[in-house]
Amino acid sequence: MIWLSVVAFVVTLVIGVMVVRWARGRGVVYGTQMPQRIHVGEVPRLGGVALLAGLLASWGAGVASSQLMGDPSFLNLDVGELLWAAALLPAVLGGVAEDLTQRLAVRYRLGLTLLSGALATALLGLSIPRLGLPQVDDWLVMSPWIGVAVALFAVTGLPHAFNIIDGCNGLAGMVALITCLALAHVALQVGDRALAALLVTTAAATAGFMVWNYPRGMLFAGDGGAYLWGVVIAFGSISLVQRHSEVSPWFPMLLLIYPVWETVFSIYRKWVRGVSPGMADALHLHQLVYRRIVWGVFHDDESRRMLMRNNRTSPYLWAFTMLSVVPALLFWRNSWLLMVCCLLFIICYVSAYFAIVRFKVPGWFQGTRTDEPPSQ
Repeated sequence: MIWLSVVAFVVTLVIGVMVVRWARGRGVVYGTQMPQRIHVGEVPRLGGVALLAGLLASWGAGVASSQLMGDPSFLNLDVGELLWAAALLPAVLGGVAEDLTQRLAVRYRLGLTLLSGALATALLGLSIPRLGLPQVDDWLVMSPWIGVAVALFAVTGLPHAFNIIDGCNGLAGMVALITCLALAHVALQVGDRALAALLVTTAAATAGFMVWNYPRGMLFAGDGGAYLWGVVIAFGSISLVQRHSEVSPWFPMLLLIYPVWETVFSIYRKWVRGVSPGMADALHLHQLVYRRIVWGVFHDDESRRMLMRNNRTSPYLWAFTMLSVVPALLFWRNSWLLMVCCLLFIICYVSAYFAIVRFKVPGWFQGTRTDEPPSQ
């Protein structure tokens, strides 16, 4: 597993720097009036290409090791694991197409993630066998198609949830990395080394991407990278619950409650305002933290000034994410406790959101303002 992780990390790292150098002077000119944009300059949004290359290289090496030489690490990877790659390609390539052209409409990208979900249910047999609720679980047993529909919905929606939180350097990448490692930890607890290997290599590829993304902001994940994280994590979450009855279906739900609830809450507040859910805005939690909690820093260069402020935003959300990750790892067998923790996280999110909107954040939480030059 370690050597596969090294392959994923190195390949992503190398392809990442190649993308950064190739994109100089060739990047698409992104609109300067985009409300969600909190950086200056043209940064390539092709991190998904590097991530995909790292995953394909490591997964291919793992399957080759298992089939040709006998896997010395007992990962038991087989050709079937490559079906993950086949299923995620429509979503990832659609995201990359949007990153390159800025012309792929939301409905088409949604359709491509739906296609990835359909391939996952058809090729991988993904389905949600239970939800930890006796009455609902009985319905799932009597009507297995409901579990398939829920799995299809999860694979379709999670990539877009990661795309929504992908607004600051290192934010979505760190959430994906932490989530993959948490899923891999529980997979190892139940003896599923093959699934753990797929998730750990995804975390390693993400780490290779993060070298260029945080804190220097030289490469963005783009839609392709966000969709890759969402699809792979959805596959891993559903597979873990489907293969091992001792794992509560609310374990991955609590792990992913931040991006999931960010998406649900965003749809709600846009619906209340009469705005299309697909319309970009600057009212996501990370954007409010950037504008109202993280003070600016003094620097003569505007791009550098915004980059430094951008980098100070992500750690707030990393810490916020840990509010769900820690209890999820502690109670991954107990559905009722996990459900309670999901509810508590939602309450914390909504309370924090409105506290920031109403400027009721404690001063000590904001730190010291440094947007003025030091006195001489």
